[in-house]
Amino acid sequence: MQRFLRLSVLLLGLFAAASSYAADAPPPALTTEDDLGPAIEQPIEFPHFRHAGDADKGGMQINCMYCHTYARRSLVAGIPPIQKCIGCHQSIESVRETPRIKKLFEYWDAKKAIPWKKVHDLPDYVRFSHERHIKRFIFQLNRPVQEVCGYCHGNVKEMTVARRSKLLSMGWCVSCHQQDHPVTDEGGTPIGNQAYWYSMHKPPVDASGIIKAKGPNDCSVCHK
Repeated sequence: MQRFLRLSVLLLGLFAAASSYAADAPPPALTTEDDLGPAIEQPIEFPHFRHAGDADKGGMQINCMYCHTYARRSLVAGIPPIQKCIGCHQSIESVRETPRIKKLFEYWDAKKAIPWKKVHDLPDYVRFSHERHIKRFIFQLNRPVQEVCGYCHGNVKEMTVARRSKLLSMGWCVSCHQQDHPVTDEGGTPIGNQAYWYSMHKPPVDASGIIKAKGPNDCSVCHK
């Protein structure tokens, strides 16, 4: 009985000390890495800034969809196969001996795909279509490719390995769908090759005569 009492007192003392320490200790800081997930280490440190970056900073301004070819016709953007990388780099001798390119050719010679790791990974119950957004904002609203891709993926053209930089939460997506996006220029002329997107509700017209529309708000649009 005495042993039990001593053990109880000891446990109470430890609990009180831990509670006191927790109260005095500062709360952990919420860093960008904590909020957006860990930085992903890739098998090859791919320099996005070199391929997609601005020419005045040494970049080649390659269109995002040249490598991520599925974005305009699929749910996913896709990762370029190693054949696409080799197709360019087998003719670029100036960087052939750099560590990144030597590693690239090691995978090629071994006939192995590069095991890239996913950075922007949504839950399985979320349905997001790259095709739908690419057609809407690039091919219909005529917005620049890097601007459209960067809205969700951040300023990739200044990154090395791609890093998640936006929350991509439900509230974050809904906030975009609640914005008014222009459908026509002044006077009602459709922008690009688009007409009305939403036939169920007539989009509002502002003082200049520009017709605008919001994104769909039905749960089944994004959730399986």
